[in-house]
Amino acid sequence: MSDAPLMPMATAVWLVENTTLTFKQIADFCKLHEIEVQGIADGEVGKGIVGYNPIIANQLTKEEINLSSNDPNRELSLKINDIEIKDGDKKIKKYVPLSKRQDKPDSVLWLLKQHPNLKDSQIAKLVGITKNSASAIRNKSYWNFNNLSAKDPVAMGLFTQKDLVEALEKADRRLKREKKEKEKLTQ
Repeated sequence: MSDAPLMPMATAVWLVENTTLTFKQIADFCKLHEIEVQGIADGEVGKGIVGYNPIIANQLTKEEINLSSNDPNRELSLKINDIEIKDGDKKIKKYVPLSKRQDKPDSVLWLLKQHPNLKDSQIAKLVGITKNSASAIRNKSYWNFNNLSAKDPVAMGLFTQKDLVEALEKADRRLKREKKEKEKLTQ
């Protein structure tokens, strides 16, 4: 036996009103008691429930209903929809409330103090600020530099610890690559 359809009572109402299926077939399909389905047909059960079309809902096909209508001993089978849910690798820009936007320059200052090996472009991407602003804070030429106080951006929820670790690993790889290139030039 398969799972019940979405909104079984409403589906049963629709099947009673729109098909010639037996009460037993509808009851078995909707995981209801046969007497409940008979009550729906008599108007005693399900008053006010709007029928839910299982064909439009992609839970049944017309062919399935027709086959079962022609054979009263045949059970309806729920159409299984395999939906592939991908774990999105694509980053979705998260909305940052106005109250947290003023914390972005403070976060940049914290990143510059704690992780000076990060490039301005990496910091800008992490925090969600322009590269020019990150450069200005690094050079201490930011318009409001004197009022900045370093704040941990992970603790404030601007990005995750995983994002920070990935950026730091990338910066370390870049530094190693630059060191190797420098060694090759000096030899």
